[in-house]
Amino acid sequence: MGRVRPPYPREFKEQIVALARAGRSPAELAREFEPTEPTIRDWIAQAERDEGVRSDGLTTVEKEELVRLRRENRQLRIEREILAKAAAWFARETEQIPPKCSNS
Repeated sequence: MGRVRPPYPREFKEQIVALARAGRSPAELAREFEPTEPTIRDWIAQAERDEGVRSDGLTTVEKEELVRLRRENRQLRIEREILAKAAAWFARETEQIPPKCSNS
């Protein structure tokens, strides 16, 4: 299993992208700094998406919103499941189970 490291700080990524734009190659930057060449290429592509130069993927803001919405959706599903179970439990406890209607 590969080693896991914390994410690089945003400022570090921005500096690497700036160096690449100043003429340094991703391979050269990969040798000098820790990130791999494909990682540096990904950072450059993401920076271009964020600036509107590329449109082949989501911007960083869109990715963050997607993560937030997925997390919120997961939480809402859990809460809905809990409420459904609670409603069924209360209906059984009070013996007021509504009749099933067949005209839906």
